[in-house]
Amino acid sequence: MAIYIIMAVIAYAIGSINFSIIFSKKFAGFDVREKGSGNAGTTNMLRSVGKGLAALTLICDILKGVISILIAIGIGKIAKDIKPEIVVQVAGIFAIIGHTFPVYFGFKGGKGVATSLGILLLTNWQIGLICMVFALVLMILTRMVSLGSIMAAVLFPILTIFITDNYIVEGNYIIFGLIMALIVIFNHRSNIKRIYNGEENRLSLKKS
Repeated sequence: MAIYIIMAVIAYAIGSINFSIIFSKKFAGFDVREKGSGNAGTTNMLRSVGKGLAALTLICDILKGVISILIAIGIGKIAKDIKPEIVVQVAGIFAIIGHTFPVYFGFKGGKGVATSLGILLLTNWQIGLICMVFALVLMILTRMVSLGSIMAAVLFPILTIFITDNYIVEGNYIIFGLIMALIVIFNHRSNIKRIYNGEENRLSLKKS
């Protein structure tokens, strides 16, 4: 049990490093949470700061998920009397919780989509790629990043039922998929309301 707790703390600490806040303060002179949607994530960075820092934020947020899972894999290999797949799942869940409620930034963070992508791609590259392509297609068709993110989150646990191989650590990931999906959906609750009311912001790369 102690190993799982240690992994949760490590993953939460990594997830709490919010690069959109760091980059916006350092390079743009303001906290990205004070602009646009108020969300500390890639989309709001794109709208409020620009493409370059948004891309850098995306890469760094993905790496948070990747690093958390890599640490979990390492711990799973050396620790005794544990289930390695559970260590991986704990790492994934708490990295997202950290991104959403970052201890370093007043517990007000982002929605965890990019970090989730990093976790998915490393945990199971096949599922990660399917979810990524599915999300991108929806985003292109609707120009709503939130809709693509939400539907990819819904797709993830469904895929864990049918895809049982290509996991970096073999195990059952259905419950993990459900928890990850619920976190992402919860983080998009305001977007869901706006989508329902036909008021959701649509992504545009054109400068206003």
